Amino acid sequence: MPIKDHRAGRVRLGAFEVDLRSGELYPAGIVDGDRKTLLREQPFQVLRMLIEGGGKVVTREEIRRRLWPNDTIVDFDHSINVAIGILRRTFSDSADHPQYIETLARRGYRLIAPVEWQQSSKAAQDLLESQADTLPRIEGRISEREPKAPTHWRKAAILGSSTVILIVGYLSWRHFRAITPPKSEKVMLAVLPFENLTGDPNKEYLADGLTEETISQLGQLNPSRLGVIARTSVMGYKHKDERLDQIGRDLSVEYVLENSLRQSGDHLRITSQLLQVKDQSHLWSHDYDYRAQDILTVQENVATAVAQEIQLRLTAQHEAGSARLQPVNPEAFDAYLRGYHFFQGSTDRDTDMAAKYYERATQLDPSYALAWVGLSRVRNWQANSGLAPVQEGHRLAREAIERALALNPNLAAAHAQMARIKRLADFDWGGSDASIQRAIALEPGNPEYLSEAALSAAEFGNPEEALALARRAVELDPLNPGSWSALGQIKYFEGQLAGAEADVKKSLELSPDAFPGPVLLSQIYVMEGRPQDALPEIELVRYPSARAFLYAIAYRALGREKESGAVLNELIEKYHTSMACQIAQVYAFRNQSEEAFEWLDRAYAQRDGGLIGTKVDPLLKSLHKDPRYAAFLKRLKFPT
Repeated sequence: MPIKDHRAGRVRLGAFEVDLRSGELYPAGIVDGDRKTLLREQPFQVLRMLIEGGGKVVTREEIRRRLWPNDTIVDFDHSINVAIGILRRTFSDSADHPQYIETLARRGYRLIAPVEWQQSSKAAQDLLESQADTLPRIEGRISEREPKAPTHWRKAAILGSSTVILIVGYLSWRHFRAITPPKSEKVMLAVLPFENLTGDPNKEYLADGLTEETISQLGQLNPSRLGVIARTSVMGYKHKDERLDQIGRDLSVEYVLENSLRQSGDHLRITSQLLQVKDQSHLWSHDYDYRAQDILTVQENVATAVAQEIQLRLTAQHEAGSARLQPVNPEAFDAYLRGYHFFQGSTDRDTDMAAKYYERATQLDPSYALAWVGLSRVRNWQANSGLAPVQEGHRLAREAIERALALNPNLAAAHAQMARIKRLADFDWGGSDASIQRAIALEPGNPEYLSEAALSAAEFGNPEEALALARRAVELDPLNPGSWSALGQIKYFEGQLAGAEADVKKSLELSPDAFPGPVLLSQIYVMEGRPQDALPEIELVRYPSARAFLYAIAYRALGREKESGAVLNELIEKYHTSMACQIAQVYAFRNQSEEAFEWLDRAYAQRDGGLIGTKVDPLLKSLHKDPRYAAFLKRLKFPT
């Protein structure tokens, strides 16, 4: 069918045609009508880059430079993942068996569908030249961004309380009262990122903090009746104008809460509106004006009014927590938000800045429990990542979290952090599990805590509970690579290797730096009897110690005994003080039980946190019938 308007810049792409002027997508041969899809801005720009690339690799760094200027503060890694995911759904494409967009792990993306310009070549060239001033040329550099930590260790604590957020929840819930489903159903809501309209890019941290707090407050009101999508999934919509129906499909939600932040002098204006996805109707909207210094006000009375208005009863935990709320110094709250922002970063400097801001928050307001949680998290990370002496870092982390719990015994984030310290510093598996269960009891809808509890349940030998918790975390946070990684790791423990492989690949599709990513995928391939497929994955692992461990088991599986032994010797020589557990795993996989038990004993003496997986680790399977194995499990004092 002839194209009516050659100036539109239409491109034939496989079974579709793309209008590069309007951002509309049609089935091939269709010019107008209801079958068109209007691509949202960022997926459209990514698609245009892929088309311009002419089948060459477009790196994630190139996409970042085009879509976000250097001074823009945004989680662009997650935003790129969401944009690629939207394009794949639009084309009914698959990351595993791509027909349109191919992923090159940790590098970027390539368009593999045939491209045919539906206009004269001159017109096409004119179109590209007209964009040259605003769209930089594609260059062949690869992103070198390093991951900071496992996802379930990386998320910062839930943000501090504010009257602004509770009023948003209050008026939102007035409308939910009229649309409350039967008791057997649950309303699903997405709180979109606060849009920073202050004109000051340095206020992004405040907008992000308000987003986090809104999600936290609404998520605690009645988890059995209201499901609130987690922050990781919604932050992918930051700085973009997505269609409401697409958001509904992406996140499986019925309602969306949109928010914006403006500032005039020392006054803040919050604008919120509640939207219904199915008919894109506005159920409610309202503006709130506050003095900047009043953003933190005691919220107990407001929280009670919210519960009365929506005719729901506060949970005992939420009621107890509300009774302990204290006013927070606004400057301390600001410092906390800045610390939270830097803790999301990936560099050692980010960690140092986070520590400084968290410490400043506790100095400005020593009664600010959440600031002590943040300080504990960053001190713990510094100790575990070699940025501070281990014993000193753990001591400071423990002191900070004990201070937080003394100030607010019902703070879920504090119990979750105590679980991490008990697990890694104290070797107290049972105490760690009890703490994370307490965090879940206080915040049942927090996917981070659910993933941590799922892994604990799996490691203690409770696979059904583990899978149920992990799947619940994925449901609440479907675009979080960490949730998919945790689900894949649990399936790996249980021998569900095909499912584990699919889940880990899903996490890597969402984020090429997802932990444990290629480390876990390599082990899955080895256990599936595909060690040759493990080798290219091992090459992508950024840490030499982990690569040595993985090569030792892969070479063994390939029958390359000499090479396996050489890498194992290197692992022992260089990393015997930090990789004792992994050395034991290699020996067990090589059926050398004497050496395996020797290194398990060393790992125990070194308080190696990797021993938490002793009961379920497939690499230790050859030891299970040895009486020393049962004795070692008893020595570890796993809860029954």
